[in-house]
Parts: sequence; C-alpha cells; structure tokens
Amino acid sequence: MFVGKIIAIANQKGGVGKTTTCVNLAASMAATRRKVLVIDLDPQGNATMASGIDKYDVERTAYELLVDEIPAKDVIITETAGGYHLVAANQDVTAAEIRLLEFFAREIRLRNALAAIRDQYDYIFIDCPPSLNLLTVNAMSAADSVIVPMQCEYFALEGLTALVDTISKLVAVVNPDLKIEGILRTMFDHRNRLSNDVSDQLKQHFGDKVYRTVIPRNVRLAEAPSFGTPAMYYDKSSVGAKAYLALAGEILRREEQAAHASV
Repeated sequence: MFVGKIIAIANQKGGVGKTTTCVNLAASMAATRRKVLVIDLDPQGNATMASGIDKYDVERTAYELLVDEIPAKDVIITETAGGYHLVAANQDVTAAEIRLLEFFAREIRLRNALAAIRDQYDYIFIDCPPSLNLLTVNAMSAADSVIVPMQCEYFALEGLTALVDTISKLVAVVNPDLKIEGILRTMFDHRNRLSNDVSDQLKQHFGDKVYRTVIPRNVRLAEAPSFGTPAMYYDKSSVGAKAYLALAGEILRREEQAAHASV
C-alpha cells in the first residue's frame, strides 16, 4: 500500500531558510502534480502566512491536532497560495508544547495523528521550530527523514554536528527509521570564499547527502512571504523560484533511482 513520505525540515539554528525551503519546496512539488501537505509546527506561523493564510484568523491549528486530538482531516486547510494543503500554526502552538507534557506517549502524538491521512499525500513536509523542543521531537518521530537547510558560514558546521547528534539520539529512542534525507545549502553566495570553503567541507563530510542544488541569496525569495505566496507564484522567473523547482526535481530523481536500485 502506498504511503506518503514525511519529511521534517529542521535546523536548531534560526534564520537558515527552513520556512522558505518548506513552503517553496512544497509549492514546487505541488506544481509537479504531487499531493502535498505542509504542517506548520513553528508558533511564529511563518509557513502559514507564507501560504497566504492569516494565522490570526484560522479556526484550528497544530494545537488542536496535537492536544485535542481532532482528526487531521478536520484541521487541514485545503486552499492555499501554493497549491498544497496546510495544517496552520500561530502562537497557540506555544501552549501545545506545554500541554503535551501532560500526556503519555507525548513524543508520538503527531505520528499517530498523521497515520490516518498519510496515504492521501505524496509528500508531507513539516516546518520545525528553530530549537529542539517537544514539537521538534514530535516532527522527528513522525518523519521518515530530515532535510537540513544551512548557510555556508563559520558556525554552521558546528550547528550541523549538534543536529546530527540529536538525530542519532532520536533514532535510538523514538524513531529507528529516521535518516537525513539531504543537506541543503541556502542563501549561498558563490563570490564569498568562506561559503565555498564550508560548502567543500560539507561535501567532504556528507558526500551525496549534500544536494547538488544550491539555493542562492535572492531578493524575490525574501519578498514573497510578505505577499503571502511562494516565490514561484510571486516571480517564477526569479533564480530563487527556479532553484526550488530544481531541488524538487533532484529529490524526485533520487527517489526514482532508489526505487530502481531496490528492485
């Protein structure tokens, strides 16, 4: 039986392009006729706003999904600017983290909530908060794999080492199947020597886990969320929009190659 692939987009460091990656990759996958769901688990609700949904105006969010156990189908918003479905977030989700402490098996609430609907989607992308809290642990418990967006700068490798360590601990405790899907270089500037040096080190340490697609620094990518839309619908000719379409293509090709290899 077909079940959709669940990918958490995570990095414990903020400002590395997690939400930008989540929203634009989801829109790019939806544009290739895949059925896609985005789950916004960040109380800032940036992925919600970038999807054209007013976070202050939503009736149900990830809070209702995780705490009240309202079925996912009743929480999902089906009309977004990116052509994908959405579980929204706003500051209520901050309270979810506190409420979750009251529950038994609190780390797998999201996994259980998605079990009923994952076969309806090709991809489910989870936008994680920029810290290792109970919401991120829920995302990692539910996910098959993790995409790690990161800037190629001085402290990035240190942060990545910490994240890899966290993932291996979660593998041991809550999700033995979790793996790194890929490492994505974001806000990249080819003219910057440090960026190139860090990029080379990444390839050296992680090999083909590093996506060949690189997301450049791009004004259009930065502007699009304030218009409540992914970059490809804000300016499809921008290098940022094209980069995320290329990333979607690379991920789909990797899946095909893996499927052929396992036959």
